[in-house]
Amino acid sequence: MHITTVGIIGAGTMGNGIAQACATSNLRVVMVDISDAAVAKGMAAIATSLERLVKKEKLSAAEREAALARIQGSTRYEDLQAAQLVIEAATENYELKVKIVQQIDAIVDPEVIIASNTSSISITKLAAVTGRADRFIGMHFFNPVPLMALVEIIRGLQTSDATHAAVHAMAQALGKTPITVKNAPGFVVNRILVPMINEAFFVLSEGLATAEDIDAGMKLGCNQPIGPLALADMVGLDVCLAVMDVYLNEFGDSKYRACPLLREMVAAGRLGRKTGQGVYSY
Repeated sequence: MHITTVGIIGAGTMGNGIAQACATSNLRVVMVDISDAAVAKGMAAIATSLERLVKKEKLSAAEREAALARIQGSTRYEDLQAAQLVIEAATENYELKVKIVQQIDAIVDPEVIIASNTSSISITKLAAVTGRADRFIGMHFFNPVPLMALVEIIRGLQTSDATHAAVHAMAQALGKTPITVKNAPGFVVNRILVPMINEAFFVLSEGLATAEDIDAGMKLGCNQPIGPLALADMVGLDVCLAVMDVYLNEFGDSKYRACPLLREMVAAGRLGRKTGQGVYSY
């Protein structure tokens, strides 16, 4: 299948980032959200992001205008009918995602592929609520989408080879590097990353080193651009805890037990940058 138009549900950080990546790769985009205000906010974020690229001389003013012209903002699911691929990029909530993918499934043609940008929800389970489980797949982009090269392509148990091939090729057309992943909690990157963050909290709670020294050690010793504790503050300690609890629940393995210090900090409302206080003060 040749993909020329992409539908995106959600104009938030991930949705507008995916829309920008598609539009700057000469794809037409229909970006849908629940209100005109949400759509306008998403469009404004894309315009600002593209303007930054013009100032850095990575994009010409004409290319910026052309990219913006390729994006149609809408509050109507009916406008998705021109798309060959629709990507759901709503909040990480299973019930909400089920409702959205069923709405997409009811409106678009049977051969259209539906993808979810979920970072943790089972692709197999989401596919099963549609009438096109073989044409359902995971496309997990990383934030900020225009800058991050990786896309995890997650095959549900039912995903066909043709669906995988079309989405893999489309990710490459966006200038991304896709990796293919089987459906499992956390997929690949977060499966490795979040337990590493959790282990950093254990090291901190045991008093082996200060937070600053733990982060300096991982940055300088493992060539990471940001230390695991600073990264936890950026992601949100509540998000890290929720992911660890999902792993413990899904795998039933005690190695995924959340560090008590992480749990206590979340209980105290110290969630990281978004609350002004996490491991560090902001």
